[in-house]
Amino acid sequence: MTLLRFTLRDPPFAGRTGRGVRVAVVDSGVTAGHPHVGDVLESVCLDPAAADGSTTDRMGHGTAVAAAIKEKAPGIELVSVKVFDRTLTTSADVLARAITWSADHGVRLINLSLGTANPARAEILSEAIAHAASCGAIVVSARESEGTDWLPGSLPGVAGVLVDWMFERDEMALEAGKTGDAIWRASAYPRPIPGVPRERNLSGVSFAVANVTGFLARLLERNARARTAADASRLLTAVSPRGE
Repeated sequence: MTLLRFTLRDPPFAGRTGRGVRVAVVDSGVTAGHPHVGDVLESVCLDPAAADGSTTDRMGHGTAVAAAIKEKAPGIELVSVKVFDRTLTTSADVLARAITWSADHGVRLINLSLGTANPARAEILSEAIAHAASCGAIVVSARESEGTDWLPGSLPGVAGVLVDWMFERDEMALEAGKTGDAIWRASAYPRPIPGVPRERNLSGVSFAVANVTGFLARLLERNARARTAADASRLLTAVSPRGE
């Protein structure tokens, strides 16, 4: 594979904000009006454990993920799909439903800063990924972390993301293979909190996924025909400002 490295200052990302690109954050909910998030176009709760059906983000994880995306792509239309309530646990059935719901609601990017390591859940998630692809929605999810392969991020058709702890937040890399397969790499850090050292802030593959989603939102702003992760990879391979 060829490693292509980009920053937000490189084409085709420079000068773009992700304007008009609809992005679903499948997570613990998103707090609308948060100063790092702003407006949320639509919110839904698909977590059966949330007895009241509330879309409130009680954990803060989804809001932090959304903030990381909007730091890079402030012009996106944000959709919150809640699959967690009071713990960071859900089921593959709920994840599949969230992917399908998002695709059916006109989303172009589906951010899954989460996953399952159970290979028995590959079929149901693959079906949801195929449905998303048929709707022109690209799923961005964790591919692997700390030696664990995650679903759906390691499935074909997904923009699977790895952490690069040496990357800054404005950097991303694409490992593009000749057969169209690709691996995406990004920083593990979200936007900083004033007065809080970076090592004490949240970090990990969740935010690498969010950082890639932000980059892709900028890419899709002027590429309406890019409907799959492979399309996005081909667009960047054609630009490729820096290779290693």
